[in-house]
Amino acid sequence: MTREFLLVDAHNVIFAHPELSALHRRNPTAAREELVRLLERHQDAAGVRVVVVFDGGSQAKASTDLSGPAGVQVFYPRSGQTADAIIERLVLKYAATHRLTVATNDNLIRTAAVAAGASTTGAETLFDEMGRAEGEVRATLEKLRRRR
Repeated sequence: MTREFLLVDAHNVIFAHPELSALHRRNPTAAREELVRLLERHQDAAGVRVVVVFDGGSQAKASTDLSGPAGVQVFYPRSGQTADAIIERLVLKYAATHRLTVATNDNLIRTAAVAAGASTTGAETLFDEMGRAEGEVRATLEKLRRRR
C-alpha cells in the first residue's frame, strides 16, 4: 500500500518563514514546537503523513519522538549526525515505495531527493499549501454547519 509522506527539513523551513525565524531567535524551542503544531494541523487537513527532521545542536535528543496525539513523527539526529543525513537516508529508504515529498529550500537535499525518486517543494510553497488545505477544511466545516 503506497502512502503519502511529507518529509520536512525543519530548521530550513523555520528560517524561511519570517515569524518562525523571529521566534527562533528569541526562543528556539518555541519555534520548533510551533512548526510541529502547524504541521500537525496540516497533516489533519491534507491527509498526508508528516515526518519532521530537526538539526540536533545543543538540544539533541535520541532518535525519534512522536509529537502529541496527531502523531507527526519528529526526528533529531544523534551526536555527530546531521538532519541532512537523516533526510537523505529516509528518502533513499522510502521514496521507491511511497509517495514522498521533501520540503526544503536546500538545493543539495532537493537534488538528492529527486535523484532517489521523491518530489520536492520549497518552504514558501509548503506554507501556501498548508494555508490552502486549512482553508478547505474551514470551508467544508462551514458548509456542514449551514446544513443543520
